Amino acid sequence: MKKLFALLLVLVLAFACATTATAEGEEIKVAFITQSLTNASQAYAWTQFEKYAPEYGFTVQVFDEEYNAENGDRAIRQCIADGYDAICINPTDPSAIIPALMDAQAAGVIVGLYSSDLADADKEFRDFMCGTDDVMCGEMAAEILMENFPDGCNVVEVGGQSGHSAQIKRHDGFINTIEGTNITLLDSKDCAEWASDDALAIMEDFIVKYGDDIQAVYCHWDVGATGCIEALKNAGMEDVYVIGVDGCSVGYDQVREGTQALCIGQSFSQMTQDAFDTITKLLNGEELENDVIWTNLDVVTAETIDDYPYPEW
Repeated sequence: MKKLFALLLVLVLAFACATTATAEGEEIKVAFITQSLTNASQAYAWTQFEKYAPEYGFTVQVFDEEYNAENGDRAIRQCIADGYDAICINPTDPSAIIPALMDAQAAGVIVGLYSSDLADADKEFRDFMCGTDDVMCGEMAAEILMENFPDGCNVVEVGGQSGHSAQIKRHDGFINTIEGTNITLLDSKDCAEWASDDALAIMEDFIVKYGDDIQAVYCHWDVGATGCIEALKNAGMEDVYVIGVDGCSVGYDQVREGTQALCIGQSFSQMTQDAFDTITKLLNGEELENDVIWTNLDVVTAETIDDYPYPEW
């Protein structure tokens, strides 16, 4: 009987080792579904997916929505059909992909939002979100503006892609912080896309309406700030305090040139590692302490720019 028990124990251990070896050898497929690879931040984010995937044993693939929510829906359904383990998505239209996300979760696919989030009512349809606290971006922009204009100033806001999570939160954080202060918001308008040309056109309209009354510009992203700076330069308004968000090389260059006063930066390298860490935990059956993982912000000005590494995107 002892010999039989010993033999059974050996067989069980051998089976367990074989099972573990198989699991370790399995391909872990992770998809990155992005609004558009023409968006500089998302193109750079994809390079970080490729860079860090081998460290985690992931195989990664990118799907480009090309700013079309239907492409996002199709990408998610393709990932379900192709047996992906997880998806990280920065959607063009968060509400439009909810049915597909529901199907992904039902199929056992880990759903992560990357750099933006779903509406509060829809957050049950994702497992986690890794990104920048966009509300804090707006708050920080407002606080630094108040520090630099203690007697108050007139500001215009050039928003990002209308309806996008980052646009909404960067607006809300800014507006809620300046409410009741001596900062006057002259006007605010969002862009159709995260396009510098859109920002330039909006800024040109603001200049026609308000002219020299504009003392500051809060733009939701650095490349959009480029359009604002161009419009201001064309109008001969070179002393306007321009704020941008993202922390890309364009923003850094504009801060160093003196055309952009403040760049609020986010790290897509860290964001990607946070997303991969979270996927790994969920694949291992661990419970998350928090389903929202915020990436730290950098405050880049002419005085602090040398404190940060030059961005690769």
